Amino acid sequence: MTLPTRWLAALLAAVPAVLAQNAPHLAYVLPAGGRQGTTFQVTTGGQYLPNVSAAYVSGSGVRVTVVDYARPMNAMQATELRDRMQALQKETMTEAVRKEIVDTRVKLLLFNARRLTSPVLAETVTLQVAIAPGAAPGKRELRVATPQGLSNPLVFCVGQLPEFTETESISVVQPNPNQPAQAQITQPPTDMPITLPATVNGRIKPGLPRPQARSGEPFTPGEADRYRFQARRGRELVIAASARELIPYLADAVPGWFQAVLTLYDSGGNELAYDDDYRFHPDPVIHFAVPKDGEYIIEIRDALYRGREDFVYRLAIGELPFVTSAFPLGGRAGSKTTVHLTGWNLPASKMTMNAKGKAPGVYPLANSAVFMVDTLPEAFEKEPNNSPSAAQRVKLPVIMNGRIDQPGDWDVFRFQGRAGQAIVAEVYARRLDSPLDSVLKLTDAKGKQLAFNDDYDDPGAGLETHHADSRILTTLPANGTYYLSLGDAQQKGGPEYAYRLRISAPRPDFDLRVTPSSINVSGGLTVPITVHALRKDGFSGDIALALKGAPKGFTLIGGLLPTGRDEVRLTLTVPPQPQPAPLSLSLEGRATIQGHQVARLAVPADDMMQAFAYWHLVPASDLKVAVRRGAMLRVPIKISSPDPLEIPAGGTARFQVHVPPLPANFAPKVQYELSEPPEGIALRNASPVRDGTELVLQCDAAKAKPGLKGNLIVNISAERVAPAANAKQQPNRQRISLGTLPAVPFEIVARQTR
Repeated sequence: MTLPTRWLAALLAAVPAVLAQNAPHLAYVLPAGGRQGTTFQVTTGGQYLPNVSAAYVSGSGVRVTVVDYARPMNAMQATELRDRMQALQKETMTEAVRKEIVDTRVKLLLFNARRLTSPVLAETVTLQVAIAPGAAPGKRELRVATPQGLSNPLVFCVGQLPEFTETESISVVQPNPNQPAQAQITQPPTDMPITLPATVNGRIKPGLPRPQARSGEPFTPGEADRYRFQARRGRELVIAASARELIPYLADAVPGWFQAVLTLYDSGGNELAYDDDYRFHPDPVIHFAVPKDGEYIIEIRDALYRGREDFVYRLAIGELPFVTSAFPLGGRAGSKTTVHLTGWNLPASKMTMNAKGKAPGVYPLANSAVFMVDTLPEAFEKEPNNSPSAAQRVKLPVIMNGRIDQPGDWDVFRFQGRAGQAIVAEVYARRLDSPLDSVLKLTDAKGKQLAFNDDYDDPGAGLETHHADSRILTTLPANGTYYLSLGDAQQKGGPEYAYRLRISAPRPDFDLRVTPSSINVSGGLTVPITVHALRKDGFSGDIALALKGAPKGFTLIGGLLPTGRDEVRLTLTVPPQPQPAPLSLSLEGRATIQGHQVARLAVPADDMMQAFAYWHLVPASDLKVAVRRGAMLRVPIKISSPDPLEIPAGGTARFQVHVPPLPANFAPKVQYELSEPPEGIALRNASPVRDGTELVLQCDAAKAKPGLKGNLIVNISAERVAPAANAKQQPNRQRISLGTLPAVPFEIVARQTR
């Protein structure tokens, strides 16, 4: 059989050290937002931030420019300062010498304080942000760019209230003017006056080293920030913190985010209100009816008394509208629904949601409230329906809108079913901002339990850590009457415990996520990306993946998410020309479901770790690609293989790669390595042939079975050799990454026997 050949233009580095450098990483931005019509400076902290050349905020109306970069002091510079300190102490104690000693001691103490700071937080860049008066309020995404690429996105808010930012100051205490070397650093608690309404920006920093502490000794606890304001009797204040909402997951902290705590005091220091979370949201909210005119103080700290550079917060304070519940939580596409609102300082108790022209999905309603649009018939739960004897009759398919009205309440629905009929019962509550922790139970007419579910893990809900909604997918055993009971797993209830309950035949479908949301690649090269399939109601078929509306020169290789697989790694090859600014790409998946062609756009996301252990797909607004410039040598890469490459179970398969000769300062041999291959597939050998290199793949039949499909990602590298300084020394060899080959689609096939 003649093997087809794919010629792909790629670029390999003539100076490949550029490729080995890391893309910028942002850990926090402070302040994490600003008011419409203002210009101000923010500090972004992170890693690999030298040479930040630009910054971008999603949406329109926000312009960002780079002001300054601050490189943290290294150990050599600290040693030089210590030597300078010793020299200064031997000099005549003039005012200039005394001042230099104090300044040097401050720098050294700050160096000791920051030595324990994680490298991912150590570097800072100052940006200037200008928000247009008409910029749309809400959450945006901030990224920065360096010659090495584009950073991850961070939440950045456009607000409408007056903004205040905590003043982070350090004071120097000099107990004995004649002994300046005993100077200490203190950090008094914030006690900043503000006027309402306001948004306050700040962070809970780690405590400074204790006076006279040696390097490595414990710090004081994280600080608590306080803000003073005047309030008048009868006012209904809402104090809402945004902390976890700004940075949803921290990889190296437990519980995996800044767990903010709010405490409200009067002017005499008496505690008036306290909150450490709002329902199931980690960020706290206080509602407070002011009892008398006077001064009040709001304090924010971490629940575990921690402090970190990335414990950033925004506090909204004032007589602000805040929705505590909405009902119903959704409605039918193409129709208008009256939604009843409950909350504080609301201008109206109801509003109309017009779903005309809206596709099925979840839409913002007011504040954090959302509204779900679907195509199925809608109905309302009616009391009393607390038991099978009082069950509410429903006709399928249907979406029931209801509430668990009081603690211990159950809502029971009765429907007719047929033998062999597939049924899905799914609750939408927690995903629609309801506090309900649902539980579902399906029984037959005799009360025999057929199915039960408490928590259903929805990978599409990337910001949820407790997947409290319930779901049952089952097949009915016989013709007859069935009862579906819905309650709260914690025996709680109330008017805010609303839900939507879908009872219908399965509706096979899928959603897609693509990671990462920021892709960095030098012009002409290839980079791996991952597409995740969120399969629904039993859909397991192939999903064909392709770029949609991409500029010329962008190529996706390996665009098939095979039957039964929930994710696939594939590669993106970009055109040779670097781009002056990041580009937005769209990726689409298509599948045939019940005879119909279904297309879904992939939502950009980042695979974020929480508390050393858990991973979440956190959605982003844009899939951004930075095509960067480098000192490159343009070379063609030829890969010769079937499409897909058939690998016999228990056998081997071969394909050829042609990489032209490397620059003279490289060892001639190129190293090939499989990146995250499926279990049972290994690269056994890479040997030179006349037209290039032949790669031999080995399949372990016990681990990789026939029918397995996917893509193989191959990384390539080589040794760069620097000449020795003299004949007695060995040349300096450094392994350098040369990039990634285009994806090689494969399929495990049965081994033929003679």
